Amino acid sequence: MIERQRLRHILTLGLPIIGGMLSQSLLNLVDAAMVGHLGEKSLAGVGLGSYANFMAIALVMGLGAGVQALVARRRGEGRDEKMAAPLNAGLLIALGLALPLTLLCWWFARPIMQLLSTDPQVLEIGTQYFEWRTLAILAVGLNFSFRGYWNGSHRSGVYMRTLVIMHVTNVLLSYSLIHGLFGLPRMGAPGSGLGTALALYLGSLIYAAQTWRSAAKQGFLTRWPARQDMQAMLRLSLPNSLQQFFFATGITTLFWIIGQIGTAELAIAHVLINLALFLILPAIGLGMAATTLVSHSLGGQDLDGAHRWGWDVVKVAAVGLSLLGAPFWLAPESILRLFVSDPALIELGSWPLRLTGLGMVLDATALVLTQALLGAGANRTVMAVSLGNQWLFFLPLAYLIGPVLGYGLLAIWGLQILQRGLASAIFALMWQRRGWTRIQL
Repeated sequence: MIERQRLRHILTLGLPIIGGMLSQSLLNLVDAAMVGHLGEKSLAGVGLGSYANFMAIALVMGLGAGVQALVARRRGEGRDEKMAAPLNAGLLIALGLALPLTLLCWWFARPIMQLLSTDPQVLEIGTQYFEWRTLAILAVGLNFSFRGYWNGSHRSGVYMRTLVIMHVTNVLLSYSLIHGLFGLPRMGAPGSGLGTALALYLGSLIYAAQTWRSAAKQGFLTRWPARQDMQAMLRLSLPNSLQQFFFATGITTLFWIIGQIGTAELAIAHVLINLALFLILPAIGLGMAATTLVSHSLGGQDLDGAHRWGWDVVKVAAVGLSLLGAPFWLAPESILRLFVSDPALIELGSWPLRLTGLGMVLDATALVLTQALLGAGANRTVMAVSLGNQWLFFLPLAYLIGPVLGYGLLAIWGLQILQRGLASAIFALMWQRRGWTRIQL
C-alpha cells in the first residue's frame, strides 16, 4: 500500500502532467473524429499523415524529458537561480532541430507518403495533411521544453489552462477549415492539419508569456545557455529523442504492415492506435511525475527514496489503467461509433479494442519505469531495450502473422499484449537492480 501523503504527492504532480500528455493524443483523436465520417479514404489518409508527422516531431519531443530531469535535479540541489538554464538550452536546441526538419519534410512530403501508401486518394489526402502538420514541428519542440520546465519545478498545473485554450482553438479551427465555415476555405480532411498547426503555435505563445512572468529571475531568455548546459541537455535529450523517433517509426511501420492487409484495416487501425495511445499516455504522464520525483531524490542523495518512488508510481498507474481500460473491453462498439459509422469497420475493430483495454495493466510497469529511468539518466539503456523489443521482436512477427500468414488485425493486436508484458518484466528487473543510482548528471 502507498502512504496517503505519498499518493497525494504523486497525484498532485502527475495529474496535470497526464493532462499535458493526453493533449498530444487528443489532437490526433479530434482530427480522427472530425474526418472519420468523411469515409475510410479520408480516415486512412489522415492516419498516414499523423504517423509520418509523429516520426518528425519525435526528434524534438525528447527535449521535454531532458529539461524536466535537469530542472528537477537543480531544484533538488537547491540551485533555484539556475532552474531556467536547462529551459534556455532546450528552446535553442528545438529551434536548431525544427527548422531543417520542417524544410526537409515539406519538400519531401509526397515521396514520404508514397512509401506508406499506393492508393491515389489516400496518398493525396495524407500528403496535404502531413505538409500542414510539419509546419508546427517548432511549436511542438517549444511546447515540450516549456512543459519540461514546469514539470521539473513541481508546478505542473500551471500550463493546464493553456492546454484547454489550445484544444478548444484546435476544434474550432479544424472543423471550420474542414467544412469551410466563417468565410474560411473548405479544405476537407487536410484542413484539420492546418487547424492543429495553428493551435500549437498559439500554445507556444501562451507558454512563453506564462514562463516569462515566473522564470525571468531564474535567467529565462536573459542568459545565453552555458556549454555545460547544452552538453547535458544533448546527453539527456538525444537518446530519448532517438527512442521516440524509432518508436514513432515503429508505429508508422505497423501502420504500413496493416495497410498490406487492406484499406478497411488501415482506416480502423488509425482509430485503434490513437485510442491505445490515449489510454497509454496517462501512465506515461505518471511516469513523467516519477522522472521528477526520482531525479529530485537523487539530487538530494536519497537513493532509497528514489527507488521507492518508482514502485509507488507503478502501483498508481496499474490501478488507473485498469479503470480507464474498462470501457474499452466492456463497450468497444460504442466507443468506435464516435469515430466511424460503417458497421463493418466497427465490427473489425471491436475485438482489438477489447484487447487494448485488457492489456493496459501489463504495460503499466514499462511505461512508468521507462520515464523513471530517464529521470535517473539511464537514457541509452532504455533506448536499447525499447527499440530491441519493438524492432527485433514485435514488428518482424507482426509482418509474419499479418500480411504473410494472413491471420489479420486481431492477431497483430494480440501480439502487442505479449510485447508489453515482456517490456514490463525487463524494466522491472532493471529498476530492482539499482544500477541507475550510480549515474552522474
